[in-house]
Amino acid sequence: MSYAADSGVCLDRILASTDLSGLSKKDATTFTRRLKEHFPRLFDKYTYVYGHLYDCYFHLQKLVEILRDGLKNRKPALKKLDNERLKNPLWYRDEQQVGMACYVDLMGPTLNDLHDKIPYFKSLGVTYVHLMPLYDAPKGDSDGGYAVSDYRKVNPTLGTVKDLEKLASALQKEGINLVLDFVFNHTSDEHAWAKAALAGEKQFQDYYYLFDDRTIPDQYEHTLREIFPQVRRGSFTFNEQIEKWVWTTFNSFQWDLNYSNPEVFNAITSEMLFLANIGSAALRLDALAFIWKELGTNCENQEKAHVLIQAFNCCLQIVAPAVVFKSEAIVHPDEVLKYIDKDECQLSYNPLLMALLWNSLATRKTRLLTRSMKKSFSISENCTWVNYVRCHDDIGWTFDDAVANELGINAFDHRHFLNQFYTGRFEGSFANGVPFAENPSNGDCRVCGSLASLCGLEGALKSNDSKGIDDAVKRMMLLYGITFSIGGIPLLYSSDEVGKLNDYSYRFDDTKKHDDRWVNRIAVTRADTELALGNTSPANPTETASLRVFNGLRKMIAIRKQNAIFGQSSTQILDADNHHCFAFLRENTQGHKLLVICNFSEHPQTIQRSLLATLKGASSRDLLTDETVEMNASPLLLEPFQQMWLLAD
Repeated sequence: MSYAADSGVCLDRILASTDLSGLSKKDATTFTRRLKEHFPRLFDKYTYVYGHLYDCYFHLQKLVEILRDGLKNRKPALKKLDNERLKNPLWYRDEQQVGMACYVDLMGPTLNDLHDKIPYFKSLGVTYVHLMPLYDAPKGDSDGGYAVSDYRKVNPTLGTVKDLEKLASALQKEGINLVLDFVFNHTSDEHAWAKAALAGEKQFQDYYYLFDDRTIPDQYEHTLREIFPQVRRGSFTFNEQIEKWVWTTFNSFQWDLNYSNPEVFNAITSEMLFLANIGSAALRLDALAFIWKELGTNCENQEKAHVLIQAFNCCLQIVAPAVVFKSEAIVHPDEVLKYIDKDECQLSYNPLLMALLWNSLATRKTRLLTRSMKKSFSISENCTWVNYVRCHDDIGWTFDDAVANELGINAFDHRHFLNQFYTGRFEGSFANGVPFAENPSNGDCRVCGSLASLCGLEGALKSNDSKGIDDAVKRMMLLYGITFSIGGIPLLYSSDEVGKLNDYSYRFDDTKKHDDRWVNRIAVTRADTELALGNTSPANPTETASLRVFNGLRKMIAIRKQNAIFGQSSTQILDADNHHCFAFLRENTQGHKLLVICNFSEHPQTIQRSLLATLKGASSRDLLTDETVEMNASPLLLEPFQQMWLLAD
């Protein structure tokens, strides 16, 4: 008998013993129909992970009850959105989609204050706002909010759940999608589950990985990598209260959840549906690569991690099909691709593109960018990349060593160079960044810094170098111009849009000074938004540069939204005949073609016009300048850091 037949028998039994009287007649019909559609896949995934347990059926029945309650608690407006999105399932591939990620306190500073920022978002062209973790968390260090103490409570300094629901509704009315974090690899040690475990409750101790001695942790440690070696060595923390070792991949106050326990899967599903029912259009899956532990492996990207995420996806399809998953897998490029599927994560961050844009800016060469994108940019047409230049985290150089080796690049030495360059330790560097998570054993590190400071604006302003300021702004436009045009949802990181410089004040805060990522977690003030909106005039070179950045980004976003070629189109990475330049072709089913050519050098570069033959036309129009570019024999000249968006006539 096939698993589909097995699942049918199982579902009939579950439905026969499940009380649906609390649902309206319409909801009961919808719930039953969606269950019958998606339960076979859910059954397959769930029993693959938990089928060996004697009480698997019991937990599966409890999961169906959680799904029932999730649909019951879903607001009418969100149920309406579910139906709309089911009719337009690829809404996230639309050229209108432009995202921004921000911390509430750095943009608000409260949820209610964010209502006043909606005109600012709309002026820039933002249609999706990702609010960084805003849940109740430990006071002081909480890993930027990623140590969640209560998924159903907003940090009191930011507001309340009702405030969040009101904001979600207000954003939706203005055509802006809300994105929230789904932190499901770990909780804080102050979460109710962890507190119960600390009180000695066996049920909740089984929610985490707890060990009486170092025997098993030592076996795991042989193959685990350290995430924050500058904070704590290893992946386990001894808790004196219960006299046990706790698995803590990231920080000692973040306890990894034990997904070999089906109770954990069910409990987290309930929290996920709560977040979906607030009004989220997407959930960012934090640290998803770490959720399954397998002895003898690095406990990242394991097969059952994918199976669990696919099971979570099934649950969403039954209760909240308008909601999609966004993968945060900052791992080897080949592993990143494995999470991207309509049945797993429909959206995915593109860490490879991010890292290699910065690489090309430092080296002024595009060989590694071009070769890597040829290998790894193409994904299912049911999914889309989320392309970003900066985020709340560090920059890690996650390129493929094999691709680098093909080009004669020593990967270890090259990463060392990039770290030196962007932390200002390399002579002639324009960047002002700071090292993060330097490993005392091997000297490896990652890089932190704001977009503007890493692009050279900080140093140029300090030395009053007008050309340096101009080059820095051009670098920023170049990086974001590629994310706007290459295919996918471009994601701005708040403060980038107004060219904010590094904020070094964290060094004087005892709760933050150990974490250099705070250098690029920067407040966008009322003065910043007033300047950007044209309500005040620039009073100094810093403000002038800020306004240039905002207006430049706003112009490119407006162009993106006016042209369908930036939406549901294919992308072909091309070989430019100049290793300082990067080129790609966009094409849609309506026959529209766009050629993008970018110069990563501070010197003028030429491209043979034969590259224009990919457009198959006599002429094209540069959307950025509105100038016509003819097909003729003379080379095409690109000014320093210039990009061209050439639309075929």
